[in-house]
Amino acid sequence: MPRPSEQAKAAFQKLVPPDPAVSTRPMFGNLSAFVNGNMFCGLFGDDLFVRVSEEDQSKLRKQGGKAFEPMPGRAMTGYVVVPAGWQKKPDAARSWIVTALSWSKALPAKGAKGAKAARATKAKPAAKRAAKRVR
Repeated sequence: MPRPSEQAKAAFQKLVPPDPAVSTRPMFGNLSAFVNGNMFCGLFGDDLFVRVSEEDQSKLRKQGGKAFEPMPGRAMTGYVVVPAGWQKKPDAARSWIVTALSWSKALPAKGAKGAKAARATKAKPAAKRAAKRVR
C-alpha cells in the first residue's frame, strides 16, 4: 500500500472540516475521515479521494479525477480520486471534501457491530473445523 507524505497528511488534516460528527483514523495504511461511521474522504498515498454522488463523480472525472482503486481493477463504488495537484489548490479540494461530507451525512449510519459480526461469522466455520479435528 502506498503511504502518504507528511505534507499530504498535514494538508489533509487542514482540509477536513472541524465538524464534531467527523473523525479521522487510519484506513488502507493511510488516513481517512468518517461521519456516522461512513468514510467520506481520505488519502491513498498522496492521492486524495472523496465519496460523492454519481453526478459529482462525473464532474470530477471531467476535471481529471479517476476511479478510486485501492487494488488495481477493483474500484470502490462511489469514490473518486481528486485530480493531482490538490495540495496546491486547497479551496477546490476543500470544496470537494465538504461536498463529500454533505453526501455521506445523508447516508444511513454505519455501526461497528456490522464489522464485528462479519468477523465473528467468518471465525465460526474455522472454529467448527478445529473442533472436528480434535474429536
